[in-house]
Parts: sequence; C-alpha cells; structure tokens
Amino acid sequence: MSRSLSNRLGLDRPELRAWAMYDWANSSFATTIMAAMLPIYFSNVAAADLPPHIRTAYWGYTSGIALALMAVFAPLMGAIADVTGGQKKFLAFFTVLGSLSSMGLWFVHRGDWVLASALFLVGNIGFAGALVFYDAMLPSVARPDEIDRVSTAGYAIGYVGGGVLLALNLAWTLKPELFGFPDKGVAARASFVSVGVWWLVFSIPIWRKVPGVPGSREAGETGHPVQVAARRLAATAREVTRYKQVVIFLIGFWFYTDGIGTIIKMATMFGAEIGIGETHLIGALLLVQFLGIPATFAFGAFAERLGTKAALMVTLAVYAGICVLGYFMTAAWHFWALAVLVASVQGGSQALSRSLYAVIVPKSRAAEFFSFNSVFSKFAGILGPFLFGWVAETTGSSRSSILFLISFFAIGMVCLALLNVEEGRRVAEEAERQLQSRK
Repeated sequence: MSRSLSNRLGLDRPELRAWAMYDWANSSFATTIMAAMLPIYFSNVAAADLPPHIRTAYWGYTSGIALALMAVFAPLMGAIADVTGGQKKFLAFFTVLGSLSSMGLWFVHRGDWVLASALFLVGNIGFAGALVFYDAMLPSVARPDEIDRVSTAGYAIGYVGGGVLLALNLAWTLKPELFGFPDKGVAARASFVSVGVWWLVFSIPIWRKVPGVPGSREAGETGHPVQVAARRLAATAREVTRYKQVVIFLIGFWFYTDGIGTIIKMATMFGAEIGIGETHLIGALLLVQFLGIPATFAFGAFAERLGTKAALMVTLAVYAGICVLGYFMTAAWHFWALAVLVASVQGGSQALSRSLYAVIVPKSRAAEFFSFNSVFSKFAGILGPFLFGWVAETTGSSRSSILFLISFFAIGMVCLALLNVEEGRRVAEEAERQLQSRK
C-alpha cells in the first residue's frame, strides 16, 4: 500500500496500516471458503449424494456448532489476553489454526461431507477466534478520534483482499486448463489451499509492526493468569449492569449480527438449492467484494455526518428489505440485484458496529469486552444457521426461513434506538480512570 493512499485512508502510521492489513489477510476465508467456493463445492461434490435441502441443513448445522464452541471459550481467552497482554499470541494461534484447516480442504472429495464439515468447523473457530483479539487491539492502535475511520478502512481493505483472491479462484475454476489444473475439482481444492497461504502471509505485518498490548494485572491480583482471568471475568459479568449502554448494544447486536451472518453463510447454499448456476453465485459474491469498497467508505463518511448509530440503523433497514426480496428470489438476476444491496451495507454495518462498541467499553479491558461481544455474536450466530437448517429439513425448502430474519433486524433497530452513546462513552471513560488508578 503506497504511503499517499494509506494517508488518504486515514492509515498514516505503520501500526495502523499493519493492523488494517489483517482484514486483507483473513477476508480470504470469509469470501472463498465461508461465502463462495466451499458452499458450492460442499453442495456439488462433498455432499453431492445427499438431497439438496439436506445439504443446506447440514451446512447450517456445521456453522452453528462452530459458533457455539467459540461462544463457550472466547470469554476466558479474552480475559487471559487482557491479564497477560497476549492478544498477539492468541491472534497468531487462531490464524494458524484457521489457515491449516483451510489447506486441509484439499483432501475433500466426493462424498467426504463429514470431513468437509469438520475442517470448515475448525476453520470457523480459527477465523472467529482471531477476530476477537484483532478487534480488541483497535482501541490501543487508534486514537478515539480515529476509530471510526480506521475500522472502516480495515473493512474496505478486507474487501479488496478477499475480492482479489476470490477473482483468482474463480478464474481457476472457470478455466482450470489455463492455470495448469486438470479439472475444475482440483482447481477448487487448490483455491482452499490458497486461502490458508494468503491468510498466513498477509498476517505477518500485524505481528511485526503492531506493538503488543501491556498486561493489565491490577495491584493485589495474584495467582496464575488463568485464575486471575477467571476471577476478573466473573467480576466483569457481575459488574456488567454498570455498563447499561453496553448491555443494550449487545442485545441488539445479538439479533442483527445473527441476521447478517446467516445471510453471508447461507446465501450461496440457498441459491444453489433453487437452481442458480455456479458462475452467477460466485460472480455476484465477487461483485459484493468490489462494490463493497466504495460503499464502506461512503458509510464511514455518512456516519461522520449523520452519526454512527443512525448510519448503522440505516444498514439494518436495508437488510430487512433484502430479506423480503430474498423470499421472492427465483432467477439469477434476482441474486445479482440482492448482491448489490448487500454490498451497499455489509461493510458499513460491520465497521460501524465495531467502532461504536469500541467507544463504550473501557480501553484497558478491550479484549475482555470484545470477547463478550464475540460471545453474543457467536451464540446469536447459532440460531440463524440452525433455523435455516431446521426449516429446510422439515419443510423441504429454505425459502420460508428467510422471513424469520426480518425480526432479527427489527429487534436490533429497536435496541439501537434506545442506545445512548454519549452516556456509554462517559461511563467507559470513568471506569478506565478507576482501573488506571488501581494499578
């Protein structure tokens, strides 16, 4: 990234550029494996011997199980990272776990849906686990007045990184012979390997350039870091009522992030189920990646003028409309049209959620609070995919389950309407001063 471009993005310091580059790195998993290539490969190859609606159901169940496992372990890991200053170590562990799982998909062939599900499950754990600690580093890397801009820039860069690799992967599968692959299946499996390599290589800057966050062990805290973390986590859970605005945000986030995540995870499987061709499915998702870049920046600017909360509510209203239109989807052009709508709000909703949460939690316990944020999103993420799977399995079609997602966005908007950001910021700053005085 050139210095002039990075300055225009608001990434004018080496640590900001290195932090944002991790979005470029891990977005390869979100695009090629989570959203585009693997769902189609799972449906057409790994689970080809199963009925179409059962393939969708099993894919939903796998996603839900992965999120449930992370929801159980994320809080303690976040607290341990805060005590020891180990965010970078945990980030490295989960990055390697996700990368190796992605490479392991090379060994998935026809009928190997159990192996594909297991590797996707472990890869999801790596992806979600790494994000806990990556997001938690944001308040320490960026100043308060930079958080919105840096968070938005990270997501935009992620769109580029995920889109570039997905475009290459799509070219491999459409014209495998031009790239030396014997057939489309080998090209698809090579795409999964490329995700692992891409993820690892482009994670190097964050490990080299971003300073570690100092441990926050307080005066009088004794014992093994796991014991200290467990006690602190219990105390944080008891004290959460102090942070009324955090609770309101997390409840809303619980619902609307489930709706967003379910759309991302299940859109391609649903499109394949109703007969939309592979080229249209992947092509539309590739369009999302590149249209999402200007849209993400637009929402960053929109948030500066309208306010972060108001801009986030606009994205949720658009998502509710996407659910209504998705119920009536029957043709490939419908999928393309919905992809354009998703591209307009996906990056903005995620970036603004991250930056809004960052300003209402104490800075020195960011990993701990982001782990709670992760718990809410992971437990919420269980419901959507499982709902998709259950409806598909019981009714023989996934179409009706789309309408359930509307309620998730409606509840999220109500919670955001009740959120008082300034009060949340004031309480977080006061808590931070008290935490610092006890060290």
